[in-house]
Amino acid sequence: MNTRQTVDELLRRIAAGDPDRIAPLFADEVDWELDWPDGDYTQTVPWIRRRGTRAEAADNFREIAEHHVPGESDARVHAVLVDGADAVVLGEIAHTAKPTGRSYVAAFALHVTVADGLITRYHIYEDSLAVARAFDAV
Repeated sequence: MNTRQTVDELLRRIAAGDPDRIAPLFADEVDWELDWPDGDYTQTVPWIRRRGTRAEAADNFREIAEHHVPGESDARVHAVLVDGADAVVLGEIAHTAKPTGRSYVAAFALHVTVADGLITRYHIYEDSLAVARAFDAV
């Protein structure tokens, strides 16, 4: 798959909510970054931590699902920009935090790099304050 096809498939699989189907889109080793302030947030938002492997990618999506109210999530993709091996996805996510019942909407930008049909870079930039407030981290 080329970069656009890989990103489109990633978005389809994320929307379907099956971490075990998402993981095969990632390379064995992944350059994974989350744009959050320095600190340890794993007690409140466990998925906010460094990852680096295909298995850890699956864990990320599994943990996100575990900590949100089922059926109360949505995502809107506003644009997908592709330049060779790199793609940027711009959009918004909406969830309800399971521990607090608080809903939130967070803008995001996702930068991925694709090599041989596999994601080798996954850098996500999101409204961390909106997420933290919903989970009562601030």
